[in-house]
Formats: sequence, C-alpha cells, structure tokens
Amino acid sequence: MDAWIGTELLRRGFLGTAAPRYADLALLLEIVMGVALIVGMFFARVGRYRLHAWCQAVVVLMNLLIIALVMMPSFRIAVAPAIPKNLDNPYYSLSTAHAVLGTLGELGGLYILIAAGTKILPQRLRLTRYKLWMRSILIFWWIVLFLGFATYARWYAP
Repeated sequence: MDAWIGTELLRRGFLGTAAPRYADLALLLEIVMGVALIVGMFFARVGRYRLHAWCQAVVVLMNLLIIALVMMPSFRIAVAPAIPKNLDNPYYSLSTAHAVLGTLGELGGLYILIAAGTKILPQRLRLTRYKLWMRSILIFWWIVLFLGFATYARWYAP
C-alpha cells in the first residue's frame, strides 16, 4: 500500500500541467491558506479574536509542514545544486526568490504567532503594534504566494 501511495503521488497531477500530484495538491493548499488568512483578517475586524488567532495559527503551522515536506526537498534537489552559477536562468532565479522570500514570510508568521499568541518571549521582544505587523506579513505572504504561482507555472506549465 505504501509503495502505491508513493508512486500515485508522483504521477501527473490533476491541474492539467506536467506537475506531479503532490505539487498540485501543495498549490491548492497554498491557495486555500491564502484565502484563510484573509478570512482570519476579517475575524479580527469583527472582534472575533480567538477565531482570528486559531485561523492564522493553523495556516502558519500548515504552511510550515508543506514547506518541510514538499518545497524544501524540491528546492534542494532541483535548484540548490545550480546556485549561484545559474541564477540568470528564470527557472532558478524565480525559485530562489520564492524560497528566500517564503522563508522570511514563514519566519515572520512564526514570530507573530509566538510574540502575539504566547508569553514565551521576553516582554521587550513581544509585539506592540499588532495591526502593523500582521497586515505587513499578510501582504508579504500574498506576494510570496504569487511568486509561488509563478514558480509553479515556470516549472510545470506547458
């Protein structure tokens, strides 16, 4: 059964590109998470802060899982060996930009999650201007999401 699941996930995806299924699934999950971040923002706007916190935290942690299971291995195999010598090629430069900015975005999301949602950090490292940080990282995540679309298209679209 495990071998079947492994080979099934590597087959051509369901979005009509040359992508494997796991890449199609990751792309769709990223889109859903991007929309969930917007929904979470509206929870905060209407005063539903606990729902806002749960929604955003689930997205940040789910994204971390997708990065670890799909994106990092793909980058390590397909892109990293060609850096820096092939950065003039859009395949590598776009992927690298997405990886670098995506890492910063995920770290920013994790920082907000820890600084706003816990008492782990010392007071001087906690957030004071929540709205500015959260709105900034939301915009940043959407930029990275669009870079992810572009990377997917560059890698897999005919």
